[in-house]
Amino acid sequence: MAESSQRRRPTIEDVARESGVSRGTVSRVLNGGHWVSPTAAEAVERAIKKTGYRINPHARNLATARANSIAFLLTEPHDRLFEDPNFSVLMRAAADALAARDLPLVLLMAGSDDEQRRATEFIMAGHVDGALLVSSHRGREGFLKTLVAAELPVVACGVPLGYERRIGYVAADDLEGARDMVAYLRDGGRGGLASESRSGSGLSSAVRGRSRIATITGPMDTSGGIGRLEGYRQELGDAFDERLVAQGDYSRASGARAMEELLDRVPDLDAVFAANDVMAAGAMDVLRERGVRVPDDVAVAGFDDAPIATRVEPALTTMHQPFERIAHEMVRMLLAVIDGEPAGRMTLPTELVVRESA
Repeated sequence: MAESSQRRRPTIEDVARESGVSRGTVSRVLNGGHWVSPTAAEAVERAIKKTGYRINPHARNLATARANSIAFLLTEPHDRLFEDPNFSVLMRAAADALAARDLPLVLLMAGSDDEQRRATEFIMAGHVDGALLVSSHRGREGFLKTLVAAELPVVACGVPLGYERRIGYVAADDLEGARDMVAYLRDGGRGGLASESRSGSGLSSAVRGRSRIATITGPMDTSGGIGRLEGYRQELGDAFDERLVAQGDYSRASGARAMEELLDRVPDLDAVFAANDVMAAGAMDVLRERGVRVPDDVAVAGFDDAPIATRVEPALTTMHQPFERIAHEMVRMLLAVIDGEPAGRMTLPTELVVRESA
């Protein structure tokens, strides 16, 4: 009797050792089996029976409960978090959506290899139940392989290039939005699209149809950069001219550099479509410095409908992305995946916002 009472109680570590899986996998099986493959779950169940493991009800929360928090995983350098207002809009809207479920949002920066390693270790340690992935770049998504292999719930903002079939996402319709903007610039705001404006300011009297429409692209390793350039290309058709394309990285400085390049290369251009509003603002800085009037000489249009669009002079015509709805749909989708549902994929339409710049 004394020997029996002093015998050590089997632990999660014993189950993990017997089943050949990690302690975290055992915990997930005990907590409902989310993110665990059938093979691993069967191995854990067999190990539980063999070791005689029984849950200590007083320690259950520590051993098996969910973290009850969600990661906002931003794969951009720190300065982009402050320069690009879209990230703060997404983060605030996601936090609001989670607050309704009494769940906190944890910001994890993953712009460098070291940051991605630390973020992966933090996530895999069980500190969060899933991740909202923002701004995925092709060629820099290696850390996603670990998260996907662990069956951790992840939902992306925008199409996660290379993982389109394995990770759910919510995206704006970049291609059609770009096509609509180029069509608007070519038509000079007449008919169709102009009537869909969200702005009450109406069209500038200087607006006219444009024929030499340049574009400043986003990064070509992102779905937004690729989709918006493709929309621009498709809408121009046979009129597409490679000389009217300059590449940016979504920063204001890159928009300025690209605008200088375009003016030097094609001085008779009469419109510029930038793949985001921040780059459009940079382009307008250069046009102002060179004495080029907007929109009289060159019409300027952006994409996003970020706060900067109404702070520049003249106010920026742009394509509105429904960032708050995107964030809310991402949260809804991620919580569904955490509860065991398959990941979804959603593309939301953009909407033309006419202001004074075009």
